Amino acid sequence: MARRNTIVPMLSDAEILRKIEQQPKQAAGYKQLVRELRVHGDARQELRERLAALVGRGKLIADSERFSLPKAKPSRNQIFGRLSMHRDGYGFVIPESDEVRTRIEGDIYISPHGIGNAMHGDRVLVEIGPVRNDGRAEGRIIRVVGRAHPTVVGIFHYGRKFNYVRPIDEKLTQDIMIPPGFEYPPDEEEQSAPAKKTKADKFERHRVIGSEAKRSLQWDDLEGVVVDVEITEWPTPTQQPKGRVAEILGYEDDFGVDVEIVIRKHHLPHRFPLEVLEEANSFDPVITAREKRGRRDYRDLPIVTIDGETARDFDDAVLVRNLPNGNLELHVHIADVAHYVTDGTPIDREARLRGTSVYFPDRAIPMLPIELSTDMCSLRPHVDRLVLSCVMEIDHQGEIIGYEINEGIIRSAERMTYTAVHGVLEGDAKLRERYSNLVANFELMRDLAMILNRKRQRRGSIDFDLPEPVIDFDEQGLMQGITRSQRNVAHRLIEEFMLAANECVASYLESKDIASLYRIHEKPDPKKVFEFENVATAFGFSLGVGALPVKRMETRGDRRDRRRSGRDARVIEIPEDVHITPRMYQKLTQKIAGTPTERILSYLMLRSLKQARYSEENVGHFALATGTYTHFTSPIRRYPDLIVHRILKQVLRESAEQSDAGVPVGIGTPSSRKGAWERSFEAQPDGKRSPWSTARENRRDQRGKRQEEQKELSGPIAVEELHSIAEESSEAERRADDAERELIEWKKIKFMADRVGEEFAGLIISVTKFGFFVELTDLFIEGLVPLATLNDDRYVYHENTKQIIGQRTRKAYSLGDKINVLVDRIDPVLKKINFAVVEQEPSRAQRRHRRRL
Repeated sequence: MARRNTIVPMLSDAEILRKIEQQPKQAAGYKQLVRELRVHGDARQELRERLAALVGRGKLIADSERFSLPKAKPSRNQIFGRLSMHRDGYGFVIPESDEVRTRIEGDIYISPHGIGNAMHGDRVLVEIGPVRNDGRAEGRIIRVVGRAHPTVVGIFHYGRKFNYVRPIDEKLTQDIMIPPGFEYPPDEEEQSAPAKKTKADKFERHRVIGSEAKRSLQWDDLEGVVVDVEITEWPTPTQQPKGRVAEILGYEDDFGVDVEIVIRKHHLPHRFPLEVLEEANSFDPVITAREKRGRRDYRDLPIVTIDGETARDFDDAVLVRNLPNGNLELHVHIADVAHYVTDGTPIDREARLRGTSVYFPDRAIPMLPIELSTDMCSLRPHVDRLVLSCVMEIDHQGEIIGYEINEGIIRSAERMTYTAVHGVLEGDAKLRERYSNLVANFELMRDLAMILNRKRQRRGSIDFDLPEPVIDFDEQGLMQGITRSQRNVAHRLIEEFMLAANECVASYLESKDIASLYRIHEKPDPKKVFEFENVATAFGFSLGVGALPVKRMETRGDRRDRRRSGRDARVIEIPEDVHITPRMYQKLTQKIAGTPTERILSYLMLRSLKQARYSEENVGHFALATGTYTHFTSPIRRYPDLIVHRILKQVLRESAEQSDAGVPVGIGTPSSRKGAWERSFEAQPDGKRSPWSTARENRRDQRGKRQEEQKELSGPIAVEELHSIAEESSEAERRADDAERELIEWKKIKFMADRVGEEFAGLIISVTKFGFFVELTDLFIEGLVPLATLNDDRYVYHENTKQIIGQRTRKAYSLGDKINVLVDRIDPVLKKINFAVVEQEPSRAQRRHRRRL
């Protein structure tokens, strides 16, 4: 596996922070860090990126070109948070600390005069003023500690004094001034001149997969053109921000420009640097005898990949077989990306920066160059591929009796799709004939998936089967409709198999006391449970948590007012920790299945849960009802999976060296099953023994018993570095999700533009003081019915019942109501749809009620 490029050592976050901490004032300039860390060449850009990431996560505070450690703890009336701006010029700071929530209600209001030089999304330090009687607080921004937008995408306009760019994001409330000479990108003249072939052209620097936006190389008139602007001067209380055009994207309505806008708005890395592309092209596609050495050979087995029709990267392959003792053997083989992408290389640095692949309806931004993601690492059919394998023995109750993890080599027998496997299992004669040699294996897969699913249900795992929209495109790439995603048995069996493999790998690393990354999902916040329970009760349902313990408290200001005036002070009620289990959620999903309120309650239940994230600390996964879980099965598209592979490979090799084994192998069982697992090695009724027994018994004495006290974890990657990777990866995942969600919403807006005035059936999914949101039943498109448009009565929002009720007619609009609406208007700037209620003929009872009034 030869490489032709020079590998640049990778800086660690811990090393950078340690160097700054050693300075007299715990602050250092960029040039000082370059000098003292001995950073040269391409590593300088990496240092800049890491400093920016540390600032964004709050580990450092940036002041011009100096970086300092934040204060250990701000004063009681100062907090760190994220600024969320409103288009009218004021904003709110969302506190980072949960402790602040015990003192104030909601977010901290910032008046336009208190914004200072901050912009939407910035991490700021806020000074909180006196807390009002309703528990809310106002504050002012003391300083910006982390910038969210080094570039801004917007519409270019010519002005009398200054040209300017108006941001597309309405929360970026200030126009960006463009000084003379900064209207075009630095290389615009070179772009207009006859193209010169460079080394970069050979590797196609712009590697977003999909049709590119139509744009001209020559722009004589930029009026109304979408551009990306690099901020050169941040705003001040008396001056707007300034910048220079870094990139010209095209007109907003041009085909493909919406994707380009979303990519830049969310600052998604989308161009691979030259050294990354060069390294990707340097790998030898032929697997050598040396690379095969020490690997388990699975090439003679009928292993298959199962993915969507449009998938191009195949990172998992599966097989299910019967064992002589009556149990089932599940193979999960995952592309060995860590064999190619090693620590500190240009590809690794870029993969960490991206964190994840991003999937849009008509294209993707891969985490790895396509030479790896769709070729070298992809488990393509009928070619040899290197893998990390997890082979599990599972009984007919779904319990994992034992598992073996090793490095292997496979040759996928077939590239299957979900549709084809579903057809085989549903009895499609043509498909069963075509894949006749695999039919029995697919049927075993289905049986095992059902067994594993029943086991998860027994332990309380939550399975929200919410429909997701799929955008359909015509041959020209134009959107022609929105359909409901189909989740068939083939999807479910792959999900179950991947869950099982992820649990085994997490359990193995934890049993070795190895510092690793986990996929965690914490218990829901008591306040969210309290709010959902109130709504569910209104529909006649309950999670079954019983009476929620509530802590009553009053603010210091309220106590002072009470002493002065003698009046009763306002008491704030805060729900305390509550006994909540995933089984409670599971039971409720089963109760509401098939009911008219299923859609709305499932949606609200999902919102009451916390967001899953990555962490170096294992606190379990609430939704899956498991104490140990990680991400191992998608290293082509998720950076944490790649890190887990690296750790696992190192642990396997160290274990092999200690035991003098020919093939590095990890053998174990989930810790929760150790007692039953030990008993499983007794002789089977037919006199045969489990194939895992010999290896298990040989190693039982070597491993010994785990100590009861907590050990200090160690491993190939330091805990501090794992913490940084976990935070970066979680943030990258949220960024990708937001971008994917926003683009789909934009596509929906375009789709509805020609349907103004048309009538649709819908469901009320949210009720607020300014109106209610309706989701169209068949199109999964949301829109607002503003309160002001309900002109047949004077309507008032009732907080306690989450209803909008007419004062004269008592007509109510409630969560879960079915309603007919028409598309009233579409705001092209805010990308929002407004609906209007279609008045229905009143019923006889309603007419009698009105006559009485």
